[in-house]
Amino acid sequence: MSWEDVFISWAQAPSTAEEQKCANAESQVKRAIAANQPLAAMSVTTFAQGSYRARTNVRQESDVDICVRCNNPFFASYPEGKADTDFGNVPATLTFPQFKNSVFTALCEFFGHDAVHWGKKAFDVQETSRRWDSDVIPTLEMRRYTGTYNTDGSHHYHSGVAFVPDDGSRIENWPNQNYENGVAKNNATARRYKRLVRILKRLRYRMEDDRVSAASNIPSFLIECLVWNVPNHLFGNNTYTSDLRSVIIHTYTATADERLWDEWCEVNELKYLFRSGQAWTREQANTFLLAAWQYVGFQ
Repeated sequence: MSWEDVFISWAQAPSTAEEQKCANAESQVKRAIAANQPLAAMSVTTFAQGSYRARTNVRQESDVDICVRCNNPFFASYPEGKADTDFGNVPATLTFPQFKNSVFTALCEFFGHDAVHWGKKAFDVQETSRRWDSDVIPTLEMRRYTGTYNTDGSHHYHSGVAFVPDDGSRIENWPNQNYENGVAKNNATARRYKRLVRILKRLRYRMEDDRVSAASNIPSFLIECLVWNVPNHLFGNNTYTSDLRSVIIHTYTATADERLWDEWCEVNELKYLFRSGQAWTREQANTFLLAAWQYVGFQ
């Protein structure tokens, strides 16, 4: 098969069966949370996030990321010089570790202790024939206050999620913004954005299988963000091969020049892609992109 034939296959969205197993995983975690009396009495939202929600997942990604978010209390960040009292917020009595323990208890009660494993960030719920393996992440709502006001006079803030790993500091994520921005870009590129994300993800797994060291430890979300930062007009060539060539040229060139990559953001446009606090580096991405170019045999 030519590379174009391979890319046509790799570009395809998840199958109906894969989607159903993802939906089953999300549904059962929701039932587990609802069955726990203390959690059922709280404001808790449970939803799939990441590549399965975005439908950019590939077969090698068997874990479904499911977020269990407590909406009150919440984490907050404020403009410089501002604090809780400026926004009418008061300290909460429920702590994040207490909420995390409650979610773990609910999962064990529903799935059984042997099927649930405690992780420093998430709980692993083992898969069955009907659902994918799930990473269940307990979080609190994250509110990033902007210092501006809504039309009704209330304080404006960006709403996301945040959690504290057992061995680290607070991590903030913006799953709804990731999803909405990804959908918008996919529509603006005639569905090419998500197809190129799937192609580059599968290429990364093929390279790893062939022991290309530069493909190791490249997170799937980093690949989504790299493709996100490619201008829309570079998609929509006559072939997926030409699109991939354009994607790699743009991202490789940009990640080699600080003047270009320093302002790049994640898909959510609320976190810088290559500044401090990330689980990857600009150098790591640049090396991978060069290796991908060489692996495909682009000239």
